[in-house]
Amino acid sequence: MCLPPLFVQDFDVSNCLSNEALVNDLAYWGSYMKTKFQNGFTLIELMIVVAIIGILAAVAIPQYQNYVLRSQVSRVMAEAGAIKTAVESCLSEGRTAIGAGVGQCNPGATASTLLTGLSQVGVALPANAGVPQVSNPLTGVVTIVATFGNGASAVLSGVPETLTWTRTVDGTWTCATTAPINFRPAGCQ
Repeated sequence: MCLPPLFVQDFDVSNCLSNEALVNDLAYWGSYMKTKFQNGFTLIELMIVVAIIGILAAVAIPQYQNYVLRSQVSRVMAEAGAIKTAVESCLSEGRTAIGAGVGQCNPGATASTLLTGLSQVGVALPANAGVPQVSNPLTGVVTIVATFGNGASAVLSGVPETLTWTRTVDGTWTCATTAPINFRPAGCQ
């Protein structure tokens, strides 16, 4: 052979009789290196990759489920909280009965796929959707109660859990929920 197998720096030109011998040796070693290093991954390498993916999944999936639960509680808090403005407007105008008629208060609740509860003003709701319920009449302590159900997580809709906005007679709103403590948003304990 014209080229030594491992140490090209020790190459001796006198070993090569012609350029053809050198070309043949280069072709041989090139094909040897390709077959040697292109065999794919070893079993242990594949097992390590699978183990790493398994560990990441074991941590990520529960964290994602917690994130979904927290986001559902936060969403319902915002949806029910949006009704506070309509309730305040009704109270300032002296409309204390909930309904769609003249002189009645329409809280303007929008349907949510995370809630159960029928419309209090006679509006047809989409399938598998509900609205928060406002206490009727709007006198004394007023409550807006959102009951989890329909598309909410089983943790929230199984019991079912509720989220309640309460207005005291002096106009202060507070939020409380029966959702598990680790899923409660900061403004609703």
